[in-house]
Amino acid sequence: MSSASVSPHGFTGVRGRGYRAEQVDRFVAGLSQERDEAWERAARLTVLAKEMEAAAVALGEQVAALAPQTYESLGARAQTLITLATEEAEGLRSEALAAAQRLYDEAGAAERALRDAARTDADAVRAAADAYAQELLAGAQGTSDELRIGSRRDAKQWRGESLGVLREMRARTADLLAELEKEQGERGEAAEHELASREADFEARHTELISRAEARLAEAQRALSVTEEQARHGQEDAEARGAELIAQARVRAERVERETERVLRENTEAQEELRAHMAHVRSSLASLTGKAPAEG
Repeated sequence: MSSASVSPHGFTGVRGRGYRAEQVDRFVAGLSQERDEAWERAARLTVLAKEMEAAAVALGEQVAALAPQTYESLGARAQTLITLATEEAEGLRSEALAAAQRLYDEAGAAERALRDAARTDADAVRAAADAYAQELLAGAQGTSDELRIGSRRDAKQWRGESLGVLREMRARTADLLAELEKEQGERGEAAEHELASREADFEARHTELISRAEARLAEAQRALSVTEEQARHGQEDAEARGAELIAQARVRAERVERETERVLRENTEAQEELRAHMAHVRSSLASLTGKAPAEG
């Protein structure tokens, strides 16, 4: 069964599409050309009828303006010829007027017929164009519905796929975070053990240094006491030597005391710096593992 049909106006209908646009354009162009030609013919006939009517009126006015001719001075034969000519002229005039009237009537009828035909053709073309537009609109609506349904179906499918990918990414991220937290926890514990060991070593070293400094200070003080005692019990010639020894002992004791204070100060500063560093490391580990930092 053919999908195309021929309309009463010569259009070939296409299923789901209406008339072809180029076919409608050709038909409308042909009707427009025929209408223009008919209007041109009607215009020429109207002008010709008006010209002939004007000529007939002018001839009638000229004849009416002429004085009556008696032709009495002419002979009987001449009068007969004149009478025949006059009668023939009257007949020709009547025929010309009748022909002009017929042409005028025919031109009017042709004009009306052409106007009616043009109106009929225009109505037919307008109806065909309306039908074509309605079919195009229906086809576009159907296509729009199909596209909308397809878009919704595709969007639903894409949303499902996106949710699946999102769930997979969340699961992988959770696994990675768990593994990272485990690794960081192990590293944090190792770092805490190492820091505790270093802190213990530092405390032991600090205690040892303090003990050694205090021992050296005590030794210097004992030497100073012995020297002072010897100086008190020595002879006069040894008083000068004793004073010198006392001065040297005092200088040595002061130097040892300053050295001890410097060592103690440096060790205290190093201990504070180490404690601050350990606190910073513990805070960093706590922020990575999400656990509260352990008390130092």
